[in-house]
Amino acid sequence: MIRSLPSSKRYRGGFTLFIVLYFIFLFAPLVVTMVLAFNDSMYPSLPWQGFTLDWFFGNGPEKYGIFHDQTNLRSLYTSFKVALAVMIVSTFLGTCAAFLFEQENFRFKNALYFLMIAPLVIPGVILGISILMFSNTIGLFIENHMNVYASFLGPGFPLVVLGQSSFISTIVALVVSARLKKFDHTLEEAAYNLGANKAEVLWFITLKYLRPSIIGGAAMAFLMSFENFNTTIFLVGSQATLPINMYMQVRDGSTPVINAISFLLILGTSIFAVINLSKGNKKIL
Repeated sequence: MIRSLPSSKRYRGGFTLFIVLYFIFLFAPLVVTMVLAFNDSMYPSLPWQGFTLDWFFGNGPEKYGIFHDQTNLRSLYTSFKVALAVMIVSTFLGTCAAFLFEQENFRFKNALYFLMIAPLVIPGVILGISILMFSNTIGLFIENHMNVYASFLGPGFPLVVLGQSSFISTIVALVVSARLKKFDHTLEEAAYNLGANKAEVLWFITLKYLRPSIIGGAAMAFLMSFENFNTTIFLVGSQATLPINMYMQVRDGSTPVINAISFLLILGTSIFAVINLSKGNKKIL
């Protein structure tokens, strides 16, 4: 909608209605989920039975809140542990890949770039199954020929980190590469002329310029890993991550404690987004 051009009253009304319906479509499910976290009912659904905080602080025997639910707390810890490891691995690999594909002359650059972005278009289910079958094949080969049991190749923490990093690192590479394309390489040449070595130029010039994109890519990697389900469900071991644990609870029938978990996650991400937005506005001002 171009405000400088004349528009009819019907057009403005339709535009306003679209905006209202659009944001209702986006936020209504989140609002309902958050409200039901305080519903004094044994089921995570309507009707409203009254206000309670038991799904946060309840300690039984009927209502166990999230802060006393060891299963959910353990899965939450597992998700944080996996997301932190994936963030570190993906940020390192993605940043190195961004430097690689910014090089002008090396063989098979286009083919390798295509292979790098391929995991983004492959369904997560297929990716998870492929990684599981590949790791099992390698593990059986090592066990049969070397009589060594490679436990890290079985379902569990290492395989989840490897599987998630295989596509999340690509996203980090694209984020860092977008900023690296705008980098003025004469700054590096000036630093060399002033006596800096390669390590100093990389640390004090290049990486300092890329720091916002690296931090942004790391945050994106953490969040994508934390909420990943399709790939993780095939690679996880006995310790389930939070999305998988929540899926199992919904499938088998859960209490509103699942709404309490959702409320805390929505609240946490919202606070993080507001802080990030306020910092961005301060930089603009």
